[in-house]
Amino acid sequence: MTSPDTEAEYVEATNLLYRDPALYDVVQSGSASAGMCRPLIELHRPDARTLVDFGCGTGRDLEILAERFECIGVDLQPGLVDYAHQARPGLDIRTGDMRTTRLGKRMDVVTCMGNSLAYVHDNEEISQVFATFAAHALPGTLLVLCSPVAPITWTEPIAATVDTPWGPATVTIRHEWDLRTQINTTHRHWVLPSGDEALDEIRRRVLFPRELDRYVEGAGFEVLDMRDGTEAGLTGPTAYTVARYTHG
Repeated sequence: MTSPDTEAEYVEATNLLYRDPALYDVVQSGSASAGMCRPLIELHRPDARTLVDFGCGTGRDLEILAERFECIGVDLQPGLVDYAHQARPGLDIRTGDMRTTRLGKRMDVVTCMGNSLAYVHDNEEISQVFATFAAHALPGTLLVLCSPVAPITWTEPIAATVDTPWGPATVTIRHEWDLRTQINTTHRHWVLPSGDEALDEIRRRVLFPRELDRYVEGAGFEVLDMRDGTEAGLTGPTAYTVARYTHG
């Protein structure tokens, strides 16, 4: 298994947003994860009071969820956690590797959003992550995941403008898909307001729906629902998976 320090350093080196938590926070401001997650919890576990979020980043989604739940956040990136402590000092956010973290608490809800699961590529290490989810669950605990379930296969570059605290930046994005490894690689070329440039190479593991079922069920959870953010079932490349812990 890759050590947490090595893994954190690699992810930071290949992603501008992890090197610049303030920029990460701005870009993530458009995230719909908390808005999707909370109704799913209300639907399937309306009595839930406690929640742990693995891969919480700077805590932007956790801050929204903390309006309703008693929350703990865990993230691998020390820089993001340090920023979260400054920007959101009221939140309980800790540095940890979701392959091995054990908080010594079992929660009503376990969440993992924002593609965090997709950064774990090895089959055995994915099983370790699901064992972590189970270690923080009681019978009836709800698991809510947001992860890619189909690849982005178009290869033509796409350009976009991103608002930053320092002015508009331009980012050009292109994708690669390796079927053998199930890795979707996103290449981003940033031109920042200062004129500086940065290159990202973000590698995410795609778990197809039936494959995801196996990991969820193997950890003692029962899948209740799998949908994208369009309310049209499951059509897009990203899915919200909802499961209930059945072991005890």
